[in-house]
Amino acid sequence: MKPEQGLTDYREVNFDGLVGPTHNYAGLALGNVASMRHGGLEANPREGALQGLAKMKALMDAGYPQGVLPPQQRPDLGALRTLGFSGSDEQVLARAAGEAPQLLRAVCSAASMWTANAATVTPSRDAPDGRVHFTPANLQSSFHRYLEPATTGRVLAAIFRDPARFAHHPVLPATPAFSDEGAANHTRLAGEHGEAGVHLYVYGRTAFGWENEKSPAPRRFPARQTLEASQAVARQHGLSAAQTVFAQQHPEAIDAGVFHNDVIAVGNGPVLLYHEMAFLDEEGTLEALRERMSTPLIPLRIPREAVSLEDAVGSYLFNSQLLSNADGSMTLVVPGECRENEGVWRTLQDHLLAGANPIGEVVVKDVKQSMRNGGGPACLRLRVVLAAEERAALSGRVLLDDGLHAELVGWVKRHYRDRLTPEDLADPALARETLTALDELSQLLGIGSVYPFQLEGA
Repeated sequence: MKPEQGLTDYREVNFDGLVGPTHNYAGLALGNVASMRHGGLEANPREGALQGLAKMKALMDAGYPQGVLPPQQRPDLGALRTLGFSGSDEQVLARAAGEAPQLLRAVCSAASMWTANAATVTPSRDAPDGRVHFTPANLQSSFHRYLEPATTGRVLAAIFRDPARFAHHPVLPATPAFSDEGAANHTRLAGEHGEAGVHLYVYGRTAFGWENEKSPAPRRFPARQTLEASQAVARQHGLSAAQTVFAQQHPEAIDAGVFHNDVIAVGNGPVLLYHEMAFLDEEGTLEALRERMSTPLIPLRIPREAVSLEDAVGSYLFNSQLLSNADGSMTLVVPGECRENEGVWRTLQDHLLAGANPIGEVVVKDVKQSMRNGGGPACLRLRVVLAAEERAALSGRVLLDDGLHAELVGWVKRHYRDRLTPEDLADPALARETLTALDELSQLLGIGSVYPFQLEGA
């Protein structure tokens, strides 16, 4: 297929994941310091979903295109049955709660809210066939997220349905060698969204070859992304060596709780905002980007003296959204925890806003329910650069407007609990409530049948 000519008005659409009805603090994510620290505490799913929707609405009101992605079906009773639990739904839940509570917590995880992990996306501007390319992440490094890719693929295929404009690739083999965490380890850099881009893939380890033995490795927490997975996704999307840079994440950062690159770096347009400990070979990474970019790279380096690794992880300074404005400036959307940390807030004011760079505004958003599980503003969204014609070709009702926002707020208030502990996950009523809510949501969004319970017997 030849690239379509004459596409216009490329814009980045942030597709945020709705926080699901089973949002809870189970402490499932090894290497995610916030998730581990808050494991077992009481969560508020309703507040979490409303906080996410408030962020989406604020960005929409500010002129940024905003999309919505639905949560996954949870609890995943099919997964429990695969693992040997049998009987009615009530019996399966009761047995899992009694015999393997950690499995029950895993199949109830609402981690799909962090759609930065949902997939890796290549815009049509960069793809040789002129289509937007999607590869769902296999998320094989953790069981509770390994359950997501099948539904993710169906959701993306339902929204980006036109085969002339959108290409969907299979999930990589779910093995340690091809461990793929999606766009949380991928950044596209370009002068503007409609210009040819360079794709920065960040990996934590290599699976094959001599490099695996010689490269430094984290000692405390596992490296989730492999070089081989990043290379495979780039091949699927038809990207050339001139369009890609593969950089190793610093193992010391991983051991500090930087489980994904988007916890230590964020890029937008020609700007790369990063901590000095983001990359194992900092200078080599910057030089490779400079060689490939047609627009000069604007690196914004935050030194350890200004923000320690501990403060970077605790505040999620780098897990922020960096957004382009019509006047050429940029806005950085940070979580409230950045303002609560004196050193981080001072760095934002003195190092970024006072510096010679495009960032002209810092906006603070409260996403505390997500933050307690280790996900900031950047975790909550999948970035998809789309031309006007591609935005018009989207299926369903997934681009946020005032009407959709009001309906989603009403949907959350009707169906979500305001209190949920890990012990509540065995409640059969919660499972029934969730199915009712998701069935209504899929109709509200107009995406058809995407959930397992909707497809059974179809």
